[in-house]
Amino acid sequence: MCRNIKTLFNFEPPATEDEVRAASLQFVRKISGYNKPSQANQEAFETAVDSVAKVAQDLLGSLTTGAEPRDREAEAAKARARAEKRFGKAGTGAAA
Repeated sequence: MCRNIKTLFNFEPPATEDEVRAASLQFVRKISGYNKPSQANQEAFETAVDSVAKVAQDLLGSLTTGAEPRDREAEAAKARARAEKRFGKAGTGAAA
C-alpha cells in the first residue's frame, strides 16, 4: 500500500473530510499512475477521487470497534521516532 495513505479509523478526534480526501487522492494517484492527470483525464480523475472519498467516508462511518480511540499526537510521535530511526536525525526534510 502507498506509504502516504495513513490509517484514519478509530482516532480521537475522528478523521476530517480533508484527511479522507487526501487519502483518496493518494489512492487514485497510485492506481492511475498519474500524479497530476492531463486535461483530457482531469474530469475522470476528479470523479474517481470524489467517489473513493465518499466510499471511504461511508466505510469509516460504519466500522465499529471496542478498542479505545488512538491519540493522534501519540501516533504522530511514534511515526517521527520510526522515521528518525530509519533515516537519521530529523529536521533536514521539508515536512515537519
